[in-house]
Amino acid sequence: MTSRLLPTPDYSRNMRLIGYSDQGGKPDGVQIMVHRGYAYIGHMVSQGVSIVDVRDVKHPTPAGFIPAPPGTWNVHLQAHDDLLLVVNARDLFADARFADEKVYYTRSVTDTVGDESDRRGWSAGLRIFDISVPDRPREIGFLKLSGIGVHRIWYVGGRWAYVSALLDGFSDYIFLTVDLSDPAKPAVAGRYWLPGMYSAGGEQPDWPEGKRYALHHAIISGNTAYGSWRDGGLTLLDITDRTRPALISHRNWSPPFGGGTHTALPLPDRDLLIVLDEAVLDNQQDGEKLIWLFDIRTPENPVSIATFPQPAEADYKNKGAHFGPHNLHENRPGSFVSSTLIFATYQNAGVRAYDISDPYRPRETGALVPAAPAVMMDKRPGRPRVIQSCDVFVDAGGIIYSTDYNGGLSIIEYRG
Repeated sequence: MTSRLLPTPDYSRNMRLIGYSDQGGKPDGVQIMVHRGYAYIGHMVSQGVSIVDVRDVKHPTPAGFIPAPPGTWNVHLQAHDDLLLVVNARDLFADARFADEKVYYTRSVTDTVGDESDRRGWSAGLRIFDISVPDRPREIGFLKLSGIGVHRIWYVGGRWAYVSALLDGFSDYIFLTVDLSDPAKPAVAGRYWLPGMYSAGGEQPDWPEGKRYALHHAIISGNTAYGSWRDGGLTLLDITDRTRPALISHRNWSPPFGGGTHTALPLPDRDLLIVLDEAVLDNQQDGEKLIWLFDIRTPENPVSIATFPQPAEADYKNKGAHFGPHNLHENRPGSFVSSTLIFATYQNAGVRAYDISDPYRPRETGALVPAAPAVMMDKRPGRPRVIQSCDVFVDAGGIIYSTDYNGGLSIIEYRG
């Protein structure tokens, strides 16, 4: 369903809702890529990838669905040139042991599920599709992995992809470089993990109980990988040799701050790095989460110089569900690229835009909070019917696309 009667946003400033889709009756969405006029959307509940024709942004139209293997998450994906890369991982939120979100976010996944290597109930790895015909993906390759599988990917063309994966023998997700010189035969080339994560090698964690050290993902600029490790903070890795990633620097501010480091976006022309900590529990039970601005002129010594302002026009902390940052638009080649205008999702506070022309004084320049979801796709007990703006993608023309765990695809015009 795509309606000309747009849902009325709860709040907007310098942004206007111009299109909406329930993604063919599958309104749960996580990561979104818009490529050649089509949106590819990974699902948290619906187990697969939806394709939505957004060539007319005011009238988006469902254009296909790629089902996931049984028991498998396809929450994250990347699209570039003629390739679509889709993660395969165990659907953890379908496991009763993760019904309480705190279990997922406050301990290693392996501590909860054990070292289950047979994968009889799910597929672990990376699916590779030919999307030369955008609405008719054709699977051409698969990287089979042990363990839980892949969480998120960075791929912007060429030989190399970069993934976070939970392999047998590790406590949680680590960093992998993947050789795609032959997309039909992808191969793991290099690995990096934080000390204490390689349990099969006898390593023991030295971080506090209740913290989760796990790579969410890394963004690559040149020969540096900027990795976000949830409660393990930030790493800069030298990947000049893709087979042997090497640590440049590691910073962690949890404690005293709440952790959840999710995205590290380099702005290489300004020697700046935007680092976002994800809010993961309802009503800020995990503490106040922030978007940080780092000076990385000296990569061996990243220095935080500012934080972004937080939404304050409503009592979002007590609105219900998660209040705080989740995702950044990642300046992918072919999309909107800026080193001064930053877009982020803020979960129950919607989508936000920020001007960082003065890096010491970031300021908010626009916002849109979508309406509450019409239905709840997330069937975990006790989840409130509250918007949770999840991912944000901005196309080369400046049009914003944002997903929600329950609320469908919002297409937004920035007017700042």
